[in-house]
Amino acid sequence: MTSAADAVPQRSSVAVLGTGIMGSAMARSLLRAGLNVRVWNRTHAKAAPLAADGATVADTAAEAVRGAGVVLTALNDSTAVAAALTAASDGLHRGQVLLQTSTVGSEATAELAQRAADLGLVYLDAPVAGTKQPAEQGMLTVFVSGPSAARVAIEPVLDAIGQRTVWVAEEPGAASRLKLVVNTWVINMVGGVAECLNLAEGLGVDPQMFLDVMKGGPLDTAYLHGKSAAVLSGDLTPSFAVTTALKDTRLILEAAGHAGVRLDLTEASAARFERAQAAGHGDEDMIATYYAGRPPEKDAG
Repeated sequence: MTSAADAVPQRSSVAVLGTGIMGSAMARSLLRAGLNVRVWNRTHAKAAPLAADGATVADTAAEAVRGAGVVLTALNDSTAVAAALTAASDGLHRGQVLLQTSTVGSEATAELAQRAADLGLVYLDAPVAGTKQPAEQGMLTVFVSGPSAARVAIEPVLDAIGQRTVWVAEEPGAASRLKLVVNTWVINMVGGVAECLNLAEGLGVDPQMFLDVMKGGPLDTAYLHGKSAAVLSGDLTPSFAVTTALKDTRLILEAAGHAGVRLDLTEASAARFERAQAAGHGDEDMIATYYAGRPPEKDAG
């Protein structure tokens, strides 16, 4: 009897489960690459607009995955991924590749990998680096760990959604661990941007002068200018929301705790995200952590 890893199918259609910011963007990238895409979302209205781009919008998860060579999950957390697999179970078949792109942490990755094995799926632990814009442009970086036998079947999908694929290891979990390290950098960087803008405001320093001083120097980054522009313009349309950043920060701290590592900056970032969320900024871009550092009277309302 062949194992699931040996039963990798030839490419056919791709089923995308979860059509939020990232899922819908990846679905459009897959469509631009000429792939046959079926999409499903628990809230049907979030998936419906993809029909105009050429996707088949399924009424059920089972309908979306039935006959697909690759099932791509782009959901908020492990609970949502597990629920989607349950909803899709009647349509799944042995040998399908499950490309699990959600950031769910190390422990949940192991649980999902076991669940996939029980269903006869080829599990690829494949979190992505990048937010809304690179996802829309097919310019994500995808970290993948899982059986190399799946590479041929999954290559067209990875090429469509990403500019770079990093194959980390043969066993699921290694990619998720790398993603937590990458997210630690991003989360603390956004906190640094927010705090510089907070201090500039508090001291009466023109924030644009600060940005001009940094521009072109060794410490300059496009991220600094992009996130600062979002705050200064008041356009906090999420590319990566505060609630999602808080979820990922908690996953990082959980992993660090298991490893015996203390992450003081990340703990402080979590506290800021919690304050921003409590103040009503949870659905805004994660640079809304800026509001966690303002005097209460300035952030009223």
